[in-house]
Amino acid sequence: MNTQQAEQTTVEDPDLEKRVADYLSNHPDFFERNSDLLVALRVPHLTGVGAVSLIEHQVRVLRKQLDSERNRLTHLISRAREYEALSERLHNLTLHLMSVSDPEHLRHLLHEAMVREFHAEAVSLKLFPLAAAAEGDADPLTSAFRDFIDKQQTLCGPLTEAKARLLFGETGGGIRTAALVPIHAEGRSGVLAIGSADPERFHPDMGTNFLDRLGEIVSHKLRTIPLEQDSQH
Repeated sequence: MNTQQAEQTTVEDPDLEKRVADYLSNHPDFFERNSDLLVALRVPHLTGVGAVSLIEHQVRVLRKQLDSERNRLTHLISRAREYEALSERLHNLTLHLMSVSDPEHLRHLLHEAMVREFHAEAVSLKLFPLAAAAEGDADPLTSAFRDFIDKQQTLCGPLTEAKARLLFGETGGGIRTAALVPIHAEGRSGVLAIGSADPERFHPDMGTNFLDRLGEIVSHKLRTIPLEQDSQH
């Protein structure tokens, strides 16, 4: 069969290529039994330059797949190591928090940890009286974060300048993104805010498992110590 005849057969029988492909898939040893065909076959090079044998083409495809799997494995190992390091730091922070007996010491430890572990440029722990929020208190901070009061998971993303100043005071003017960690203590709800001037530092798609666990630990600790007037760093 010449080239013209082959092309006509393909046009007349559009399923021919599929049947050939299915047959070769079901008979992977076909070319072992018909090795002479490999000499006549021409398979385009992956880069579109020249031609290579079917075996070489297959090898290159497998190498590409192997490289992709290696990159994926390297990424997974890197993420696992990062998570292990964060878990160790959270464990150490938890041990330090166990000795805390007053809110000021708690705020100090949290500030140091967030600056060191998350390279935060601003850290603030704010608590809102739940009763006041329910009664429609006009307090600007409570009003601005009313929707956050019942949240159970950390929110990350851009922060308006008005809200940044409410959370971080004068230093909030330069804050562009933040992680807002929900805090739930008895009779009060609040937020542990971690801010950054980098508009890409905290984004909605980032993982928050570490921060969610931190929020639970801080919430539990606040139930064991007397609360004083809120302050910020």
